Amino acid sequence: MARTLQQPSHRRRNKIPAVLATATALALAGTGLALSAGGANAAVGNLVNNGGFESGLSGWNCVGTTSAVATPVHSGTGALAATPGASDTAECTQTVSVLPNTSYTLNGWVQGQYVYLGARGTGGTDPSTWSAQSAWNQLNTTFTTGAGTTSVTLYVHGWYGQPTYYADDVQLIGPGGTASPTPSASATSASPSASASPTRSASPSASASPTKSASPSASASSSPSPSSSATTTTPPNTGLPKHVLTGYWQNFDNGSTVQKLRDVQSAYDIIAVSFADATTTQGAISFTLDPALATKLGGYTDADFKADIAAKHAAGKKVVLSIGGQNGAISVGNATAATNFANSAYALIQQYGFDGIDVDLENGVDPTYMSQALHTLQSKVGSGFVLTMAPETIGMYSTAGAYFQLALNTKDILTVVNTQFYNSGGMNGCDGKVYTQGTIDFITAQVCTHIQGGLRPDQVGIGVPASTKAAGGGYVNSTVVNNALDCLATGNHCGSFVPPAKWPTIRGAMTWSTNWDANNGNDFSTNVGAFAHAMP
Repeated sequence: MARTLQQPSHRRRNKIPAVLATATALALAGTGLALSAGGANAAVGNLVNNGGFESGLSGWNCVGTTSAVATPVHSGTGALAATPGASDTAECTQTVSVLPNTSYTLNGWVQGQYVYLGARGTGGTDPSTWSAQSAWNQLNTTFTTGAGTTSVTLYVHGWYGQPTYYADDVQLIGPGGTASPTPSASATSASPSASASPTRSASPSASASPTKSASPSASASSSPSPSSSATTTTPPNTGLPKHVLTGYWQNFDNGSTVQKLRDVQSAYDIIAVSFADATTTQGAISFTLDPALATKLGGYTDADFKADIAAKHAAGKKVVLSIGGQNGAISVGNATAATNFANSAYALIQQYGFDGIDVDLENGVDPTYMSQALHTLQSKVGSGFVLTMAPETIGMYSTAGAYFQLALNTKDILTVVNTQFYNSGGMNGCDGKVYTQGTIDFITAQVCTHIQGGLRPDQVGIGVPASTKAAGGGYVNSTVVNNALDCLATGNHCGSFVPPAKWPTIRGAMTWSTNWDANNGNDFSTNVGAFAHAMP
């Protein structure tokens, strides 16, 4: 977020050109992405065909008693239901084209006794992960292809003689290759090859043993324990409505409309005070009302500010302290810095009455230690802690990126990620196609990436500038924002990109800033606020 007039909300960098992927070769340093110049097949996205089983078993080769069902599903209208037999694991496989020497992330949602998800033929260490839970839970794993690997076989299966398992929203994230795809699904009588199937004589650990004699083995499939790989989260109890509007309040004057906190439009459910500053102590933060702003407001004291926060609380609003921004230099890169951050942030929360923290670190983030700091802070604050984030688009481009990892690492305490869908140029959506910023397709295709990457829909919001003056590019009017929300929630009013599922719990929208919104006649808060709050 910018502190200067008409500048991008983040530090300047080379934009990703809004051209077809077939004409570009893009290397994204520090994000773990590698896009080759091999054409559209090299676009980063979900490479799994029909991973949500919306088109039956199309794209999958299945063995045993398998079918697509309408319930239970994790999302959309279909899911895989498979019942292992005495001599098969009800396995479904799909061969996917990949690039050599490239990192990939595999994940999927499953429920049932001993459900396995993995990949074979990677040319390196073949990954496998499993769980045995009665509720939907997400399995996640990663792998790197070998020097000569151009395709891998993905699989999901249960265990011999166990009850029906379910799978949904399977995805492989990374750049696609050029190998031949898997033929259309067909149920065959052939049994899995010996190398592709776990051995029936293996037994699970004592803590996870089923009552039947034919039992799975974690070691047989090179699988970690379910407790480490299959976790579910539920929305934190923050007291916020189902759909929220987030706005950044500027603690500085950059030519927009200056506001006291009490003047922030009533439509905003979450107000992010921008910004906290770094101190000379590593990881620690401080906050001071800008004296120049206070003067321009006719005198605005700490006592006034605290009273305004309390008044917003009385109106049912949440006020969080945003860290970072375009010029922010806050660094949390080790355990000491994490402790310093948590302690200093908690002191500010106690001093002013903030409800939590907004993370807008645009100069690098360490997902391990920042996650540690945020969890420590949450434990100090307790229930009601609000954690929001506003990464640049590039930070949420792939689960391999540090910002996306931070979001996933804090998923258990995360309220909402409002990615800045602006100042980014063109980018690939979850379908691998390139979309231009400032369009409904850009927004919805990026949101799709975030949800497919593992965030709950209620943890994902749309971040846009409040006016053409608020950012260097990517502005869309309130009608486009409303259409994007409707498209994501109901499948209506979409552009050329139609999401693979409906996400009715999509959290809402954010803007930079409440000041620029006021400068633009309150268009965002009036129109997007009314629409979001009316969503079922």
